[in-house]
Amino acid sequence: MKPKFGVVVFPGSNCDHDAYYALKKDLGFDVSFLWHKDKDLQSSDVIILPGGFSYGDYLRSGAVARFSPIMNSVIEFANKGGIVIGICNGFQVLVEAGLLPGVLLKNNSLQFICKDIYLKVTNKNTIFTKGIPDKIIKIPIAHGEGNYFAETATISELNDNNLIAFKYVDAEGNETVEANPNGSIQNIAGIVNKQGNVLGMMPHPERACSSMLGKTDGVFIFKSLVSELLS
Repeated sequence: MKPKFGVVVFPGSNCDHDAYYALKKDLGFDVSFLWHKDKDLQSSDVIILPGGFSYGDYLRSGAVARFSPIMNSVIEFANKGGIVIGICNGFQVLVEAGLLPGVLLKNNSLQFICKDIYLKVTNKNTIFTKGIPDKIIKIPIAHGEGNYFAETATISELNDNNLIAFKYVDAEGNETVEANPNGSIQNIAGIVNKQGNVLGMMPHPERACSSMLGKTDGVFIFKSLVSELLS
């Protein structure tokens, strides 16, 4: 039996349908929308916090969404080992909720950036990355506040515990300043928690799941997760 995905919908989410379509239509998984005012996770095995501008990002990205009723259930679910993926704005919600460390600051260019970027898997031992081929993957970004930052002790902890899942690189896999689209410290594009069940990433794998669009590298992340759940 395939795992069930739940996609949370906040006011201002704009990638919820992207995630739903990729999971349901492109990959054939069971998926439901989860309204932010509800508390029922509908027996979901995996929770997706999608991209967008929850509550308009008027206070701070993810700061208000963190207090939506559904998030109490998501936090409890994650603390019990449930699998949660925060994508873009969802990553911002995860750090605001304390499920992942650090903060997401404005891009160093102070501009919204929407383009394809290259990612290197820096930890192949997570449930989200085990199935990714040994290659550089290409996935879109679309954000204005994707500049990951944390204090020195936190960055050391991320490195010491191998919690950095993805880094921005160039097409050849080189970790350079030019390959970093937003100024994230150490080119960090995605991290996991110590338990390995929560992933936050700024790039959008759900927008790279369709051969019709010529972008399929996002499939590796979701299929890796499902494969691990079924093993």
